Amino acid sequence: MSESIPLLLRAAKGEKVERPPVWMMRQAGRYMKIYRDLREKYPSFRERSENPDLSFEISMQPFRAFKPDGVILFSDILTPLPGMGINFEIIESKGPIIETPIRDLSSINNLKKLNPEESLGFVGEVLSRLRNEINNTSTILGFVGAPWTLAAYVVEGKSSKTYSIIKSMAFNNPDILHQLLDHFADSIGEYLKYQIKSGAQVVQIFDSWAGQLSPAEYDIFAAPYQKKVINSVKQEYPETPIILYISGSAGVLERMAKTGVDIISVDWTVDIEDGCKRIPYSIGIQGNIDPGILFGNTKIIQEKINYTFDKVKDRKYILNLGHGILPGTPEDNARFFFEYSKSLSY
Repeated sequence: MSESIPLLLRAAKGEKVERPPVWMMRQAGRYMKIYRDLREKYPSFRERSENPDLSFEISMQPFRAFKPDGVILFSDILTPLPGMGINFEIIESKGPIIETPIRDLSSINNLKKLNPEESLGFVGEVLSRLRNEINNTSTILGFVGAPWTLAAYVVEGKSSKTYSIIKSMAFNNPDILHQLLDHFADSIGEYLKYQIKSGAQVVQIFDSWAGQLSPAEYDIFAAPYQKKVINSVKQEYPETPIILYISGSAGVLERMAKTGVDIISVDWTVDIEDGCKRIPYSIGIQGNIDPGILFGNTKIIQEKINYTFDKVKDRKYILNLGHGILPGTPEDNARFFFEYSKSLSY
């Protein structure tokens, strides 16, 4: 394995770099024809993400096409759930479905402690293969879902617009919810460490639905469990950069900064100038660019990248979208996004 340190890893650690590194959340997936063709042959999402040959191939597709500075494992935030005794399926156009939602104390007490080496060996295999294949020409990224977001899925039983079931639990039976969140924090900490051990060089925590909480509730139900995961990882891998992403994070940026993360990934609803003032200088920034710009022309894409980069160029910054790349995005526009981003310099 080459001893050279890839650009994104150097930037994530706060080293001076020649240009901002660039990758995209959900860069492997539906907008690419090669992925859609493979999906026709293997229609089950769980098969695509849990078969190591398929997951490796899909993870590599955007690297072969665009050479991003980060190669992220093709997986899902719900992937560790079966190892805890929670089965799920992902149905095209409907999203995740939890077969038996977790809504009472006995269900929580019956959950298994996650043993990643035992139940998630395919993830370790894919990360190891990616690390060897990429050979430090790009940075290998792992990721997990945060406890609150995982809890939202397993309590609601599916995606939700109102989160009324888990919020009912939070306000009526908070002790039960805290027990579930604590179980997830322990398990996700172990899972993240397993990913790093297997080859991930930078990791991202997705607390996608924490933006559905008020700032006060964020302090109770999300932040403590983010911190528990981060502390667990940092005790064993203090040098591995951790990114935290929340969709709709404008109300909690300062709170995110107190979790112990190295980089905050901000969505496009955050004014980047305002975000730079609110996020301490010691913490890096990722993202902020509206994925919708990729439906525009190259002039618009260039202007929007320039606007964000000009505001953050004196910060530790990773160029990314403010959310995952959207289905239907023209591949040529994704290619231009990467190519233009790589032309920037400090």
